[in-house]
Amino acid sequence: MHKWMLKAALAFVLTVCWSSTSVATTANMSAETLFIDVSSLQAGTVTIGYDIRFSKKRHKLMIVKGDKVYTYDLDPARTSETFPLQSGGGTYEITWAEHKSGTTYRKLGTTSIDLPDSGADQVFLGSVQNVNWKESQKATALAAKLTATLKTDGDKARAIHEYVTANIVYEDKETPVAYLPSVDDTLISGKGMCYDYASLMAVMLRSVGIPTKLVMGSTTYVTEYHAWNEIFLDGKWVIVDVTVDAAYKQAGKSIPFAKESSKYTVQKVY
Repeated sequence: MHKWMLKAALAFVLTVCWSSTSVATTANMSAETLFIDVSSLQAGTVTIGYDIRFSKKRHKLMIVKGDKVYTYDLDPARTSETFPLQSGGGTYEITWAEHKSGTTYRKLGTTSIDLPDSGADQVFLGSVQNVNWKESQKATALAAKLTATLKTDGDKARAIHEYVTANIVYEDKETPVAYLPSVDDTLISGKGMCYDYASLMAVMLRSVGIPTKLVMGSTTYVTEYHAWNEIFLDGKWVIVDVTVDAAYKQAGKSIPFAKESSKYTVQKVY
């Protein structure tokens, strides 16, 4: 098992081979080699490079720190993705697995990474798998336009909130198991479910430099599993739920911008 410590101002990429064969060929690359780029650790993220184009099996990445476990599906159409290390500074275990049958996965390998405390402070500005603001051109351009003349983070957050709640209509839809929102598609269609709303808010806010969490869990406002945001404003995290707010606004009703924490139960944070 490899263990990496980030050295000051040093960016590097390591290759980890976890099969008995040390040299991978094009055809079997996905079963043997994973690339881990730790150059963004100071920003609280890690980039995983891979090639699973020739595999017919699903692949997952599991990132664990203490009792916090996050599992992600790897996209065979891509060759790299960035993931958050959102459980604070310390040692994270990263496991790569290949689908075997049913709900069983075969572990291809495990390694560990140390996240410095400084990186833990930056993670909710990162462009990661489900808050991919660096590839969301329409959403980031709109965020820049909406906030161009505004000075404070609070004013910027409210301007983006106002646009989203007025222009995106809730749509309950069937999604694949490995569903990831496309925030540009959400803007174009003007429709989305709670995951789409929360990802769109996080993308737009992070792109203008406002730390924002995409949160999943439950709330007294709805009966289903839910997604919302926490935004860092005036030195504290504020719960903002654009899905609920859009429903109220579009029904001609009002509801506070900041929600009460007692009404929300957090299960996952991205």
